[in-house]
Amino acid sequence: MGISQKLEPYRRLLKLAKRPGRSELSLSIKICFIGVVVIGAIGFLIHIAGTYLWEAVYGSL
Repeated sequence: MGISQKLEPYRRLLKLAKRPGRSELSLSIKICFIGVVVIGAIGFLIHIAGTYLWEAVYGSL
């Protein structure tokens, strides 16, 4: 099994692939941005809850 046979599936995939249009790219960016905001908000809420829990258990330092 040569290198060219190993690369054949990748070559076929690249032939089928196309660049995204402007609307598809815009939608992709919006979805990624929303995902980052949601994950950031969840992390912030966990941080706030942990801070209040720490103060409730150990008091303020």
